[in-house]
Amino acid sequence: MSKDTFEFVIYMLHACADKWKKLPSVVYKKLKESDCIEKLLVPYYDILHTQGTAFVVSDIEEYLVTRGFSI
Repeated sequence: MSKDTFEFVIYMLHACADKWKKLPSVVYKKLKESDCIEKLLVPYYDILHTQGTAFVVSDIEEYLVTRGFSI
């Protein structure tokens, strides 16, 4: 994972934590368990990092819900 991708993943982790009012460590665990980092954020970094934060958080929420994870 490149430095830019890593920074993006960390940024999105904190953005989700802020929106969901949860600790970043809790959000990380949920994203890791759902494979969101490996199957959404990292592979689609080139597209996602050009989008607004709210849009990407919404995509993450949709990803989690469709895979049966609660937010």
